[in-house]
Amino acid sequence: MNFVVRRKPPLFSISRPLPLLPNPACHASAAGEASASRRSRYSTAVPGEKGSPSSSLSSSSKFPEYELPSVTWGVIQGRKERLVSRVIISDYLKSLGIAPDELADLELPSSVDVMSERVDFLTRLGLSVDDLNAYPLLLACSVRKNMIPVLGYLEKLGVPRPRLGEFVRAYPQVLHASVVVELAPVVKFLRGLDVERSDIPYVLQRYPELLGFKPEGTMSTSVGYLVSIGLWPRDIGPMVTQYPFFLGMRVGTTIKPLVEFLVSLGFPKRILAKMLEKRPYILGYDLEETVKPNVDALLSFGVRRESLPSVIAQFPQILGLPLKAKLSTQQYFFNLKLKIDPDGFTRAMEKMPQIVSLHQSVMLKPIEFLRGRGIPDEDVANMVVKCPQLLACRVELMKNSYYFFKSEMKQPVQELFEFPEYFTYSLESRIKPRYQRLVNKGIRCKLDWFLNCSDQRFEERLRGDYIEADAPGPSFVMGGKLEMPRSHLVSDKEEDESDEEVLYRRTISL
Repeated sequence: MNFVVRRKPPLFSISRPLPLLPNPACHASAAGEASASRRSRYSTAVPGEKGSPSSSLSSSSKFPEYELPSVTWGVIQGRKERLVSRVIISDYLKSLGIAPDELADLELPSSVDVMSERVDFLTRLGLSVDDLNAYPLLLACSVRKNMIPVLGYLEKLGVPRPRLGEFVRAYPQVLHASVVVELAPVVKFLRGLDVERSDIPYVLQRYPELLGFKPEGTMSTSVGYLVSIGLWPRDIGPMVTQYPFFLGMRVGTTIKPLVEFLVSLGFPKRILAKMLEKRPYILGYDLEETVKPNVDALLSFGVRRESLPSVIAQFPQILGLPLKAKLSTQQYFFNLKLKIDPDGFTRAMEKMPQIVSLHQSVMLKPIEFLRGRGIPDEDVANMVVKCPQLLACRVELMKNSYYFFKSEMKQPVQELFEFPEYFTYSLESRIKPRYQRLVNKGIRCKLDWFLNCSDQRFEERLRGDYIEADAPGPSFVMGGKLEMPRSHLVSDKEEDESDEEVLYRRTISL
């Protein structure tokens, strides 16, 4: 048997001698080729930065969306080459007016073309050189790896493309975030709070920093505390849509101290929870700088401490106003123009705290109308103290109601002094229909008897053989329960309600 011996080809070519020591340049070239090979197999390309090793290949591709991404740092360089590239890029940024100082410790691309593409991309997005100077770390973000995925996700959520620049300007750190690891969990958390999908972009545009919080951290803690004081979980979503900033507030230093202070003023927690549900912006008022000084101002102007919960519940914004200056101005106006002394001003403010923000010209119009009807200044002042809502009435509606009172009802003006609330009722939907019912039955009564009651109570009164006496309304004493007058004027619906619900329904208009 004949055997043929075949020699294997040598592993290395002997056409040139092998180097005794590894050549760094050869290793760098091989590493660059291997890296390019791996990128060509595993990278999902998006059109973007220049200076890529595969740019010559991708330029001839028919589908630019599948172009290979560039490496952030370009090709592998030695220490000297990196220093030279950094100097070149720094000079380029300085020529644009961008200070590269904060980029000193970051790894920059080796090619000016890559940096130029980043600057162009951010500029087309709507950012200016001042914006880049305010947060230069934006230039460390890759167009393909950071900017395009994040901005594409925001646009998919519903953020309009023309407003992406404003979004990045407000919260530039978003471009450093991972869509899967950081952004998507926040959106999922908001949806879990019953925030409508269509409201997600609105919430994020109002408070873009929300994307920087971890759902299991501050946001969960804030929601859990609000639920613990009486808020329903399903009510958190509308609160987030209206005022998303409370999700970023710390419970121990911001939310809890404010809640405990308001409870100390006499607020039952259940009523406070309902007030926060409708007016969540209260949580944004600074306790030490705004809330406590405003409460002290109310007390110093004569508001009774037991009336503070009612005043705040009717007009929660009063906690966040520059209150002392407004109170001084309005008190002087009441005394000078309306002939109402400081004590009368305080009593009126307890009934309608919104008067601290009403424009003086608006308040003068109904006063001038009443005075023009021959009502003395003293009686007008008493009417305002008794029913400060007169100051917000439209003069046109007051004229119609007054002429109906004089021409049809033909009752003495003294009744208007006793019941100035007459002007606050609708002439067409309440005054005329009810008065016509009285005329048909031949009943003569005072204004408050047929106006200051519900439709059901009015029907019950018409069916009665007598005119029942008026009973005092409910009262709330700090630290105690709601006290209702012991009469049969409380309907069955009100009897089924708790004391706090009656207080909330009767004293809070939200």
